Amino acid sequence: MRVVQYSLSLLLMIWLVLPAWAAEPDGRTLYEENCAACHGLRGFGGVGVPLALEGFQRVVTDEYLRKTIRLGRPGRVMPAFTRLSDDEVHAIIAYVRSWNNIPSPVYSDTPVRGDAAHGKQLFARHCAACHGPEGIGGKGTGVTFSRPREAPLIAPALNNAGFLAAASDAILRQTLLNGRRGTPMPSARELGLSDQDINDVVAYLRTLGKGTPELTDWETEPTYLVVETDIPIEQAVENVKRAVLGVNFRLIRIQYLNQGLVPAGKENRQQVIVYFCNFDFLYEALAIDPRVGIYLPCRITLVREGGVTRIMAVNPKRISRIFNNRELIRACGEMKEIYEQILDEASL
Repeated sequence: MRVVQYSLSLLLMIWLVLPAWAAEPDGRTLYEENCAACHGLRGFGGVGVPLALEGFQRVVTDEYLRKTIRLGRPGRVMPAFTRLSDDEVHAIIAYVRSWNNIPSPVYSDTPVRGDAAHGKQLFARHCAACHGPEGIGGKGTGVTFSRPREAPLIAPALNNAGFLAAASDAILRQTLLNGRRGTPMPSARELGLSDQDINDVVAYLRTLGKGTPELTDWETEPTYLVVETDIPIEQAVENVKRAVLGVNFRLIRIQYLNQGLVPAGKENRQQVIVYFCNFDFLYEALAIDPRVGIYLPCRITLVREGGVTRIMAVNPKRISRIFNNRELIRACGEMKEIYEQILDEASL
């Protein structure tokens, strides 16, 4: 009987301790679930920057990594991971560190003093070719979409609020001083910059995002473009087709909104989607940033209800803000104008 009691006590202790042990965050699993899709399974990059480079890990601190995970990169691909617990964030950082076993560096928190005006000139001469004017970032996302890339890695946006909040002056300075071996970025010494030049560039980087005009007045843009007409939906669809061809786009297909969701022949014929595309425009947009594919091909939705036909399209200019890319925002503005022209003609 005593043996049985001891056995039961041991099982009870294991049962009480096991949940705490089992709940310990697994950094590798968390990284693979949240980070690997963009940064690569072993951190060698893709959509996101490579995290496994020794040059990167020798410069950035654990606090930089923590803030990067928490804040993300507003307007870029990386979201803010607010749902992760502190322990889970620490586990991811520890796993990333395990690739090279390089400890977090320790820096002074003394701000860098420099001449931002001179730093702006140096940035334009040595940095803007990759990081873009005013640090808006390189073209695209790092994904090869059956096209040549200007560089093996896409330079990150330096005017990003998340990046500027995560990176201390010391990290910016060390990055410039050392460059980023394994990427096209040379060290400041290779470029012939002095210590004061480096400080000046850091001072300029700190001005980015302050007083810079918005890339677009996206907040005032409606999410959808909508016109209403009393013409029957069959005529409205024909009007859309004619308008699409009139702006040199090609019709792709026409389908009912619930097609494939109900038995054939039971579709709601008062709800129609018209798909269309201009392939030159498509390839131009995808070459700028493959993320534009989330709302391609172009489409117009028509719904007849209560004697009114609504002709609708997503507003590309409203969506364009998430890309944080001036070239793509320009293309989205052009697409909005095309949509408006099609909607106007289709409602006549």
